[in-house]
Amino acid sequence: MVGLLYVLSGPSGVGKNTVLQEVLAKRTDLIYSISATTRPPRGQEVDGVNYYFLSKAQFFAEIENDGFLEWAEIYNQYYGTPKQIVLDRLQKGQHIILDVDIQGAAQIKKNYPNAISIFLYPPSRAELKRRLLARNTDDQESIEKRLAYIEQELTAVSTYDYVVLNDRLDEACMRVESIINAEEVKVTRGYWKRLLCLDKNEKNA
Repeated sequence: MVGLLYVLSGPSGVGKNTVLQEVLAKRTDLIYSISATTRPPRGQEVDGVNYYFLSKAQFFAEIENDGFLEWAEIYNQYYGTPKQIVLDRLQKGQHIILDVDIQGAAQIKKNYPNAISIFLYPPSRAELKRRLLARNTDDQESIEKRLAYIEQELTAVSTYDYVVLNDRLDEACMRVESIINAEEVKVTRGYWKRLLCLDKNEKNA
């Protein structure tokens, strides 16, 4: 049975990575699929663990070979989701979650309509700006570009399946997990058929 593809988006500084880490720590059945990027590593980031770090020439070659499920240029750098890795895992029945920008989420919905999209919303624009400045990982020019992009990102929330307010981390994580749980038990997904197999095995035991 094909696995489920979850897409998590939200503006810079909203806390996507923190929420993802908390959810993934509790959900051993959920796999985080890392992106490829042309931006340089930050801090202790490791190639193949945090991102696949590619040169622009390598990235463009992947685009030419239709190697991305989605890709976008963001703040003068490129980001993309390696297509075959995701599709192979889904075919094996594994559930995948992606962390992508609004452009990437729109492409995934077009290329993979069954994807389940979740938008992480900030408690306020002022708090989002405070968090972004507090990260201290970007230069001033990058921060200004991210701040200018916020309104466009927040407007895109209406195109998502779910929205989760990240005011309190524990509550935001609980809501994301609730969405995952609810999607898995939808009758249309077919996962309930596994219960029939368990019932049959018990009768034959």
